[in-house]
Amino acid sequence: MSAIELRAINKTFGTHQAVRDVSLDVPEASIYGFIGPNGSGKTTTIRMILNILVPDSGAIRVLGAPSGSAIRDAIGYLPEERGLYKRMTVRQVLHYYGQLKGCTTAALDPEIARWTDHLQLGAWLDARVQALSKGMAQKVQFLATIIARPRLLVLDEPFSGLDPVNTDELRDVVLALRRDGTTIVLSTHDMSTAERLCDRIFMIFRGRKVLDGSLADIHAQYGQDTIRVRTTGGAAVLAGLPGVEAVVDAGNVQDVRYQGDPQALLHALGRVTAIQHFELKTPSLHDIFVRIARPTAEELRTDEAPR
Repeated sequence: MSAIELRAINKTFGTHQAVRDVSLDVPEASIYGFIGPNGSGKTTTIRMILNILVPDSGAIRVLGAPSGSAIRDAIGYLPEERGLYKRMTVRQVLHYYGQLKGCTTAALDPEIARWTDHLQLGAWLDARVQALSKGMAQKVQFLATIIARPRLLVLDEPFSGLDPVNTDELRDVVLALRRDGTTIVLSTHDMSTAERLCDRIFMIFRGRKVLDGSLADIHAQYGQDTIRVRTTGGAAVLAGLPGVEAVVDAGNVQDVRYQGDPQALLHALGRVTAIQHFELKTPSLHDIFVRIARPTAEELRTDEAPR
């Protein structure tokens, strides 16, 4: 069964069509990555799933029901813009958010004890939020989102600004929730996080769905057309070589998108420079994201043209 079903949804603001004919199925008990550049329609899509916005056309079902207030208590949402009541204690904050979702004090107390112990916040339960460090406050906000044990959890950049230790702690909680049957939508700009955590990945670009599948499916779609090289000549020697479609210069190494026999590129490079490293590689999710979202030469010329 799908936790979320989108069928040909569209959303327009004035003359701008933010979402165009998007269909999607998010399986239950999965971690589903939502990626896309700023302004792509990702946040608009999430807000329609949460019934904050209503689509102009199309259908949305969440947890087996039409998207609406009836299933709101079964959904946890952590927005990118955080906010807590700073004069409340940690315990009061967690009780307050849990009660908003219909939980009783008796049901909340063991959950609060469990998760604050897991995230090493037990000693801070009676401290005011304003006394917490930024990282600790972010963990409290995260706990406020999950304290009512939602069936669907929507996380928008949950690890942003956290140090590696706190990031690992929250990632462990996300995985534990998935094991317990929670469906998680993870919106992120961190492609390495999406690669490590997500069972499936959806990318929206200019309002349209451009990727949807497992990482293996996405890699199979894009193949192994990327070659990583390091030469004494740098990026300059790659320009104009036959078969080279694009070069991403990372300084010490260059990632070359190449059509043809890699041996032909190796021989061509060997004639013009000394080769220190030559590796056929599967493009990472970061590489694929950039390939889709990078402006074309024509778009750059249009943007730079005088108006």
